[in-house]
Amino acid sequence: MNISFECPDKVNGLMTITIEEADFSADVEKTLKDYRKKANYPGFRPGQVPMNLIRRQYGSAVKMDVINKKLGESLQKYLSDNNINMIGEPLASEKQEPQDLEKDAPYTFVFDIAVAPEFDVTLGQDDTVDYYDITVDDKVIDDQVSAIASRAGKYEQVDDYQDNDMLKGDLRELDAEGNTLEGGITVEGAVLMPSYIKVDDQKKLFDGAKKGDIITFNPRKAYPESDVEVSSLLKIKKEEVAAHTGDFSFQITEISRFKAHEVNQELFDLVFGKDEVKTEEDFRKKLGEMVKEQLDKSADFRFLYDVRAYAEKKVGDLTFPDALLKRIVKQNNPKASDEDLEKNYEPSVKELKWSLIQNKLATQFSIKVEDADVKNAAKEMARMQFAQYGMNNVPEEYVDNYTDELLKKRENVNNFVQRALDAKLTAAVKDAVKLNKKAISLDDFNKLAENDK
Repeated sequence: MNISFECPDKVNGLMTITIEEADFSADVEKTLKDYRKKANYPGFRPGQVPMNLIRRQYGSAVKMDVINKKLGESLQKYLSDNNINMIGEPLASEKQEPQDLEKDAPYTFVFDIAVAPEFDVTLGQDDTVDYYDITVDDKVIDDQVSAIASRAGKYEQVDDYQDNDMLKGDLRELDAEGNTLEGGITVEGAVLMPSYIKVDDQKKLFDGAKKGDIITFNPRKAYPESDVEVSSLLKIKKEEVAAHTGDFSFQITEISRFKAHEVNQELFDLVFGKDEVKTEEDFRKKLGEMVKEQLDKSADFRFLYDVRAYAEKKVGDLTFPDALLKRIVKQNNPKASDEDLEKNYEPSVKELKWSLIQNKLATQFSIKVEDADVKNAAKEMARMQFAQYGMNNVPEEYVDNYTDELLKKRENVNNFVQRALDAKLTAAVKDAVKLNKKAISLDDFNKLAENDK
């Protein structure tokens, strides 16, 4: 087998592989003999079918499979042995001439290879990157207490309506004289929140309402720009809304008011476990520690964002084999339009550049992502999802079970691999560079992300 590789512009590679009969014939013969052992032909015992019959039926397909396998192995080995960093997959070159595999070898195959641009990047004490220390002040803790109390709250029955209350009652369509329309729409147990009504004069009809009151209002006028809300309230199809533009009566049968949970021992136990916290002061202190841990992760995320910007600027512009990369993308997304491919190309190349920089930095800091790192990343995601529902004291067994479920999906695993790499890279770079530490409030920190958009 003869392999040659040309890459005059450093990014557009052309690999030519010439394969001889001796490179594949033994493997073809071995495979055909294996087929013979299993072949079931009428009139022949298993394993006794003449080889000429086996070759006639399977020879061409086996030969093609073996050659394809040899090509792939040889190509990958050449790239590895010569430290060629290929982007994507090799493509059959436009210079490829037809090969007749029915004829004897040699056969020549030509591949276009997208090669990653060469560059160097390292980070150390000569590099300074901002790091934000997010302040956990009383407002942050107040907001956290309020959010937790709200998640643990519940609706209570009351007799008079106030803003944000939820009403339940019976809806009846009225005729022009204000009487119940014969054959009109009736909805028993309809749920309505007047605070979400878009038009003030319709919303005010419910001010001071009490249980048992009958309110006359116009759903179409209440939600003039949302047939979806009207259809949901009246339990009809959206296309039918235009036929029901008149008034409806709404007799209130229930008024429910949401009440946040009191900040008491029961709430402390819900958040941190039985008797782990005894006073509001300790509750706030422990919440502050928990929030600080979460905010430090946000600060780390921002730090990696700034490291990326710093490293990309340090590397400067890179030249990519644009035409070849677009062909690769097109092959992987055959149904995508040329317009969409062109639109998404630049953002994709920007992500590719960062991926190449990440790999260089991972090599500098000897970072390797192990299975345990991936599982830890999945476990952290599981805990975060539990915490979103106020479940901060979930038994480890439940966290492990949910983690195992997350890891069953391939797309999740790829995400956790990236998360693990990001976490390790963040830790390594934080130790390596000079940190320009900046104290910042949570509000101002959130504004940083808004300004980046």
